[in-house]
Amino acid sequence: MLNDPPAEAQRRGVCLVIAAPSGAGKSSVSRALMDSEPALRLSVSATTRAPRTGEEEGVHYHFRSMAQFQAMVAAGEMLEHAEVFGRCYGTPRAPVEAALVSGRDVLFDIDWQGHRQLREAMPADTVSLFLLPPSMAELDRRLRGRGTDAEAEVARRMAAARAEISHWDEFDHVLVNDDFAGTVEQVRAVLRAARCTPARQPAMRGFVAGLLG
Repeated sequence: MLNDPPAEAQRRGVCLVIAAPSGAGKSSVSRALMDSEPALRLSVSATTRAPRTGEEEGVHYHFRSMAQFQAMVAAGEMLEHAEVFGRCYGTPRAPVEAALVSGRDVLFDIDWQGHRQLREAMPADTVSLFLLPPSMAELDRRLRGRGTDAEAEVARRMAAARAEISHWDEFDHVLVNDDFAGTVEQVRAVLRAARCTPARQPAMRGFVAGLLG
């Protein structure tokens, strides 16, 4: 959970955004990254949709009424938010800020629009990465492999993918996911490098002062 801090936080956490078109492997890369990085937790979004069977409050989503959600937006309590097919989704600010202060890194599963909002809200804390497929033909193959036989649905997803890919250069880092293990290692390298910046290590100033006497 985001509110489960380590005993001593020696650094400030990172907001890591991984965005990609559907079929580019974002979910698989994210799972592999979290399995190997114990300080990394997935951001839990708020939503106005009803819970599905097996979903738990605060674990899968923060379930809120439309009135509650709109009040959070009006009060500036959302880092980013969007409405999709009449349902609202967004990232509550408080648990993310608490995680960063306690030295936890937070992984965001959001699109380019959410990335824009998050970077505007927390520019010094956000590090972003965009995953590209090896080719559009390979992306088409992967989407068809999900069992969606309707040509219209495949065409819709491919059009959405092209729209998403057109924003690739808004991100800090870009990777072509043509080798899964290699991609995971490169994403891990981005995260670990972000942890080493001076802004992430407030205790370092005192350490350096001690070195210099």
